[in-house]
Order: sequence, then C-alpha cells, then structure tokens
Amino acid sequence: MTATIIPIQLDTGTAYGLKPMRHDPSLTEVGPGTPMGELMRRYWHPVGLAQDAGSEPRRVQVLGEQLILFRDGQGRAGLVHPRCAHRGASLYYGRVEEEGIRCCYHGWLFDVQGHCRDQPCEPEGGKLRHNVRQPWYPVQERYGLVFAYLGPPDRKPLLPRYDVLEHCAPGESIEADDSSIGGGGPPVIPCNWLQHYENVVDSFHVPILHGTFSGTQFVPAMAQMPQVEWRSTGRGVRVESWRTMENGRRLRRVTEAVLPTLRVVPSPRLGKRGPVESIGWVLPMDDTHFRIYVAGRVEQPGELSRMRSTFNGKYWWDMTEEEHRRYPGDYEAQVSQGAIASHSAEHLRTSDRGIALLRKLLREQLAVVAAGGDPVGVVRDTEASGLVSLDAGNFDAE
Repeated sequence: MTATIIPIQLDTGTAYGLKPMRHDPSLTEVGPGTPMGELMRRYWHPVGLAQDAGSEPRRVQVLGEQLILFRDGQGRAGLVHPRCAHRGASLYYGRVEEEGIRCCYHGWLFDVQGHCRDQPCEPEGGKLRHNVRQPWYPVQERYGLVFAYLGPPDRKPLLPRYDVLEHCAPGESIEADDSSIGGGGPPVIPCNWLQHYENVVDSFHVPILHGTFSGTQFVPAMAQMPQVEWRSTGRGVRVESWRTMENGRRLRRVTEAVLPTLRVVPSPRLGKRGPVESIGWVLPMDDTHFRIYVAGRVEQPGELSRMRSTFNGKYWWDMTEEEHRRYPGDYEAQVSQGAIASHSAEHLRTSDRGIALLRKLLREQLAVVAAGGDPVGVVRDTEASGLVSLDAGNFDAE
C-alpha cells in the first residue's frame, strides 16, 4: 500500500524577516543643511499670529530651529536666535523694551535686526557693541500672521500676496487662526509635515475616512467616489473632482497644494460656490512635528474655527480613546503612520497619482535649489506684483 504524501502548505507573506522600513530623508527632513530644509528656506513661512509678537518673548520652532518672537516698543516684530551672543543665556527670559530685547544675564540689548544697542556693564554702554550682532531673521506681517524668511539673505523673495485674501466682499474681513484647522487634532501634530501635505492631494481618503468610515463628517455628497483628475501646475498640484449633488447638478471642486506648504482646500461642507475662502500653511516645526496656520475671509469673528470637523458630534479633544479608535480622522490616520512615514514599505496605486505628482515636483525643486537656482513661486523683482491667483473653490459644473 502506497502512502499518500500531502505537501506541506507554507505560510508565506508573514511578517517574519520583514526588512527595515525607511523614510525618504530628502523629502521629509527640514533641518539646516538638509535638502528639503534648504528648499524650505527659499520661502517665507508663518511663525505666529500677529498678536503672538508682543511684549513678552515667545518661543517658536521653525524648520528645526528654536527661535524667539517678540515685538518692541516701536511696534516692530522681531525673530532672533535664543542664545544671547554675549554668554549664551536664553533671550526667552529677556525683557522687551522700546528698542528691542534685553538679556536677563548682563543686560545686553538687541534690536529686531540683531544689532547690539547697549552693553550696560561696559564703559559708555560698550564702545565695541557695534561689533556684535545677535543672529536674527527678517519678518513681515500680512493677513494677521507673522511670516519669517530663514534662507540666504541674497536669495530673499517677495512675500507673496494671494488674490483670494486680497479682495474682501462687503461685510468680510481677514481672520487668522493657529489651531491647525484641517489637521484633525490639536494645534501641534506629532508627525512629519509631509504626511499632512500629501493628504491635500489624496482625494480618495475623503469618501472613505470622512464620508463613511467615521460617519458623515462633512455632508453626504462628500461620501461619493468622485471622478478625479490631477495635474502639476508648475507651482504645485491641482486636483479637480466632480460629484453629483442631491438636486442632480454636478459639483466641480478644485483643490491645490501650492509650494512650499500651502493647502488651498475649499469648504468640504459645500455651502457656497466660488473661490476658496481660506488658505492654510503647513509649518514644519521639526522633522516630527508640524502645525497649520490659516488665514481666510470671514463675515463673523471665529468663523474659521467653526469650520473644524466633529466626530460623532464631538470635537477631537472631547473624545475618549475608544471614540478616537472608532471614529478616526486625519490626525489618527496620519500620526499612526509613524513619526515619519516609511516610504519604502508603501504600495502606491492609481488613486495615489496626486501624491506621486507632488513628490515628483518636490524632487524637481530640490534639484533646482541644489544647482543654485530659484524654486517655483519665488519672485524677487520688486516691480512685479507678487500676486498669486489661485484656482481652488467649489463651482457648479458647466
């Protein structure tokens, strides 16, 4: 009698022997001297609300650098390195005065451009005080935000103006917000900035995450699987999608990711037609933390913050851990990818074309900067308008 040999079925595809997963440092790491850090330093970034620059020194973290924001007695905003140029005491403990910020240790006074104005322990206030300069960065204020330029002084561009924030209708005004609206969680979000920035052009997470998995977070129409087209615009990635509304009319929705970190996303509640009402800037604080500053046209104070999503009727911070698990949003989906997402373990598909285009554009701009050129969107000619026209908005399809 011949025995029947039954072949052993091997369990394949297990996690045993899984290769170490890696992120792409050229796209994610933003510290001084890194490729992306140098690209980011060719642009202006918001570092606080206008009211954050005040008579008390304020710590801010931008592109991996710890800095001090203040406003002197003449109303000028300043952004300086925290370590006093004299003996290294932190200017966070300094005192803001008419001409600048004074160190608590030996009283050296620095103006908003780092010039040393007084050395009270030295004869005649310091005969050599003009030989010392506190490291500083240029700042400008616009749309209720303080913007800073952390790049090479000889490559400093104009601070852009955006058409949708330049023209308010009667009864409208510009409001700014620093609570990371659109981030789905607290003001400071503990993961890499790119995980959120790519989310702007990730059209198909909307019907899944925001439309069905965690309930209707916006409006029922956003749960539809849309028809989507992506294209690179030279300044970023433009996403055009179409949905059919309850009245049978077609909605054409345009979203943009504009370099360096602008999220130009029309209201997902679809209440109005027309150009986008607000712009968000994703600020990389360091490699594993970011926050979002928003400026927009509003009719009532606090209107921006009321745009925030709710989950099962609750705001993010009011939810229990179990509710976060049952009703995840952008915060849970993005932070759970890890402090920095492991790109080597991804499997992109056709629905990820927007992400692929955005990464391609970023890599192209990294190469431009490495070769000594200016990345897209940089305008330095003072005779140019510097006005950026945006396409984003909710529109009735023709």
